[in-house]
Amino acid sequence: MNFIKQIWENKKIIWSLGKNDFKNRFASTSLGSLWGFMQPFIFMITYVIVFQYILKTPAPGDYPYVVWFLPGMSMWLCLNDTIMSASGSIRTYSYLVKKVVFPIDIIPIISLVSSSFVSIFLFIIAIVVSIIFGILPNLLILAYILFATYCFLIAFTRFTSAITTLVPDFSNLLGIAMQLFFWFTPIIWHVGMLAERPLILKLIQCTPFTYLVTGMRNVFLEGNIITQDSFLYTIIFWVTTGLIFLWGNYIFNKNKKDFADVL
Repeated sequence: MNFIKQIWENKKIIWSLGKNDFKNRFASTSLGSLWGFMQPFIFMITYVIVFQYILKTPAPGDYPYVVWFLPGMSMWLCLNDTIMSASGSIRTYSYLVKKVVFPIDIIPIISLVSSSFVSIFLFIIAIVVSIIFGILPNLLILAYILFATYCFLIAFTRFTSAITTLVPDFSNLLGIAMQLFFWFTPIIWHVGMLAERPLILKLIQCTPFTYLVTGMRNVFLEGNIITQDSFLYTIIFWVTTGLIFLWGNYIFNKNKKDFADVL
């Protein structure tokens, strides 16, 4: 596929621009890139303090709340930050689209690389905390979930970056949608709470966001989202991701010749 070929041929450019993009986000501050790590870290710790020590929210099973919460929240922050930044990336890099011959297809991947620095940091925090509590991560599930996460992000932002470029208001709609997905994804609540609502439970479990958040928790806790319900949710996830990519790739390729005109 031409898209995959372009990523491979331009991997050095993607890596270089991705690093610069992350540094430039905080270039005007005295602490620089440290803000990129501090903000989500403080955000996660605040949630832990509120839900574990103030609201005294119990975690499912016999696990400490922090061990249950951090993997799910770190995955969500990875998804949210990457989707929002990559979706607006073509408008951010409009000078590359309009003034030089540049492979437009790789621009959302640049933002994906930029967001990955913070995402990996948050995943490491979750791993360190789990080890402190005597829980070792399952590295095979971790490798699979990271692979699945980036496949989904590439597919999803292939679509959203094209639409956001053509219709700027879509970025605001996407922001609202991501807020809704946050509350309807079991990040700060557990799917067991919907045991009496089986239809709603099934619908939520079929979303890619729930699949990835649950999968990241399975890295540290009992369970295996890959084989859950005889691979049902895994099949649904990959079919959904594949369809999103095919549709997004069609929209992107059909309209990329017009990107320079609308920027």
